[in-house]
Amino acid sequence: MKNSLIKLLFFSILGVNIFYMQNLKAFVPYYYFPEKKQLKKEALSIGDQAQQLLFIGQFKNSLNLAKLAVKIDDENEKLWTTLAEAQMANKFYDDALISLDKAQRIKPEMGEIYFAKSFIYLRQSKIEKAKISLKSGIKILPKNFNGIFQLGNTYLMEKNYKKALVNFNKAIEIKKDFWAAINNKGLAYFELDKINLSIISFKKAISIEENGEPLLALAACLRTQDINKAILLAKKALMKNPNLVNYNYRKEQLWGEKLQKSTEKLFENKQLKREILFAKTKLN
Repeated sequence: MKNSLIKLLFFSILGVNIFYMQNLKAFVPYYYFPEKKQLKKEALSIGDQAQQLLFIGQFKNSLNLAKLAVKIDDENEKLWTTLAEAQMANKFYDDALISLDKAQRIKPEMGEIYFAKSFIYLRQSKIEKAKISLKSGIKILPKNFNGIFQLGNTYLMEKNYKKALVNFNKAIEIKKDFWAAINNKGLAYFELDKINLSIISFKKAISIEENGEPLLALAACLRTQDINKAILLAKKALMKNPNLVNYNYRKEQLWGEKLQKSTEKLFENKQLKREILFAKTKLN
């Protein structure tokens, strides 16, 4: 009897506990912890969204998303380069260099990282560092015509026109219709007083891309040879790109002192007065 009573009491307690535990499950919150693979996938998705926001000019929102992406997954070099792009867009250049360093530790053989660093160094007027980064990137990606072109531009900044021409020619060998490199050959030739070679380069650049820059540069070349044609070219250039009326803007496009002087003299022509005023109004 005693044993039967004890058994009855035991099963009664057990039944109550089971009932209690089942009801308790209804009140205890259930947490889902995603797997690492799923987290990495989510981070990439957020990184893609950050890239899209960059593309449409929402730089601050892009930066916030890029920061979130690397917090979720700090082992993906693509997410670090996306963050660096967003930081560059927001002009946080030192932060961008840190992000690129982290990307480089993950994937040191990624040449594009060196090119991105060179862009920042050029923004910071650290030409020597930019050259070192470009050369390192080109060693990894020897056919990257943009990297070779930018290396040529660093020599153009240093007024080392012969080395600039060597690199522009290398870039054009890889990409025959690279109008920007052809155009910059013209800039280098003009500073070397090889005006005829400048004219050939600018004309060729225009035949590929009728951009305002080679149009105005060609006008400056023809100022003493054919003023009427020079005026027509200058008018067309200012219509296409009013920024070219500005001396500092042309300097940013790496125009040398001799070409700048010739352009300023061309702008003294009374027949260009209306177009110059119109361009300046557009800038304001």
